[in-house]
Amino acid sequence: MTLRIDISGLPSERVSFAASPLAELTAMLHALAAIGHHLELTAWVAIVRAGLPQELAERLEEAEFLWRSSRADFLLPAQPRETLKEELDDVDRIPDEAYVTSALVTSCGSSRVHFGASPLSDAAARERALDQAKARGARQEAFAERLLADPPAVRARVRETLEQCAAAFFDAAWTATAARIKTDLRMKAGLRDSRGLGAALAAVSTAVTLAPDGTRIVIDKLQDDTASAGRTGVTFIPSVFGSPHLVAVRAPGWRPVVQYPVRAPARFASTEPASLEVVEGRLSALAHPVRLRLVRTLARGPHTTTELAHAWNLTPPEVSRHLAVLQRAGLITGERRGRYVHYAADLPALAALGTDLVATVLR
Repeated sequence: MTLRIDISGLPSERVSFAASPLAELTAMLHALAAIGHHLELTAWVAIVRAGLPQELAERLEEAEFLWRSSRADFLLPAQPRETLKEELDDVDRIPDEAYVTSALVTSCGSSRVHFGASPLSDAAARERALDQAKARGARQEAFAERLLADPPAVRARVRETLEQCAAAFFDAAWTATAARIKTDLRMKAGLRDSRGLGAALAAVSTAVTLAPDGTRIVIDKLQDDTASAGRTGVTFIPSVFGSPHLVAVRAPGWRPVVQYPVRAPARFASTEPASLEVVEGRLSALAHPVRLRLVRTLARGPHTTTELAHAWNLTPPEVSRHLAVLQRAGLITGERRGRYVHYAADLPALAALGTDLVATVLR
């Protein structure tokens, strides 16, 4: 499952790395709406929620689907600005049809929703949008109805809500995180310019790679999809509050944007979660009942192939085949001692599997 962004013929400098106050505010709003994805932010979320004015808390609940699961495209700027105000001014310049379609995609459930014609001008598309929003819930239905009836009023209310968030909690948080984001930007741009785009993308995440022929950026995402950078390029936006998510905006007519988590400072950093392929390989290896028994045995101490064969009434060749699968998956280690190889479970790898699985699912 991958998102493939076509960058054929695109100069590497058109794959840009930039800070975005609006994108970081969106990441914070997502954390407030889905704290289960961001347990490391539990204390911060509790403090912010406790300090929210009642009206702002109600506004955030009213529109939380704009950032809870998928993100409205206009909330991740393709051309980030220095200030939140400048980015909100850019959002105000987006035509109603593009803004409304982007907002309706989130209220209707996912980026796979397509309306065909514009719901603002086509009755059938409008009805389809309202039906899909209704299926998602009462708040989504009410938002879609208001948006289609009076786009300027809803757009003004969304902007006002974001401005209230800036005053309530974002400005202080942005001041504290901007330095980390700028450091990350310098590092990524430096890698791109000195060692090439592949090195910069590898530093973004294990889930982001450059195709061997250099014509595509490949991203581990839930849906198989394609997008084109065209002549404008691709924007990568670092986020302190976005971990573990890797958010990609690639709707037709929008420049592809990827928001990625900034890694923690070295003194706090933990190992980056394994790639999707590694997680799949480990789960597949453990899904076989014989291999699971072997791992449970090896978790108690090192064993040879012969010892494992006797313990489980198997032939040595059978044990060897299963051990080879487990070793390729990185779940066991082997150490030669004279004539024999003693196998043991890689307990840190097993312990990390749950964390890696959650990170992969949330990515």
